[in-house]
Amino acid sequence: MRLAAGLGLGIALILGGAAQARPLRVMALDQCADQYVLALAPDADLALSPRADDPDAWMRREAQGRRRLRPTLEAAVGFRPDVVVRYWGGEPRLLSALERRGVRVLTIEDATDFDGVSANIARIADGLGQEARGRRLDQRMRRTLAVAAPAGPDRPKAAYLTAGGFTAGPGTLVDAMMRAAGFGNLTLTPGFGPLSVERIAMRAPARFVLGFFDGLRADWRGPGRHPVVRRAAEGRTAARLPAAVLTCPAWFAADGAAMMARGRP
Repeated sequence: MRLAAGLGLGIALILGGAAQARPLRVMALDQCADQYVLALAPDADLALSPRADDPDAWMRREAQGRRRLRPTLEAAVGFRPDVVVRYWGGEPRLLSALERRGVRVLTIEDATDFDGVSANIARIADGLGQEARGRRLDQRMRRTLAVAAPAGPDRPKAAYLTAGGFTAGPGTLVDAMMRAAGFGNLTLTPGFGPLSVERIAMRAPARFVLGFFDGLRADWRGPGRHPVVRRAAEGRTAARLPAAVLTCPAWFAADGAAMMARGRP
């Protein structure tokens, strides 16, 4: 009896230790969340979103071979995550159901400047138990911004334009990226708004920063691809920012600023 009890206790302790030692289970509900969990918790047991390795994902190479799950309650119940990370993904009923089951939900907030990005990094890193890795990621972003920063006071003016014909003014992360790269923003209206072909034809900006033109099927008939715009941008384009640096308020926005800085006169 004593031997059996001792063996039973030993097995229980072994199983309990194994349960405690298992990797953290982390589920990302959208593509932006994919980038954060891949950078901050690559050694966790990850379940990424279906778009984790799309062409507009910054860490698409790191996502290859990883588990993918749709952001549904059925998928979450089957995976049993400890933590869920989201930016826009996950409808309210799913999030409420997860929280009722004791799952911690971490939300990436919209950021309009690099301090906001730093806050996102710190929040998600803390929630994943990866504070040191978060600090290193933030330091990397700040180093990239320091390299992109202009050496003098001159700030050439530029207009941001997407393939869909939209621009970005003050209060957007794109505006913060332009300022970090040493450009003044020709768009003075806050937020995002259209930049018409007619306006460009009448008074073309001295310089363009183009965004989302790398997706050949995205907005292929959008105003930004109009022949008038194409001619106006010839020889005046400071940078063509890939969608991968624009789809998520994350540290790689600094890489977008560095791309712009390389085209600064």
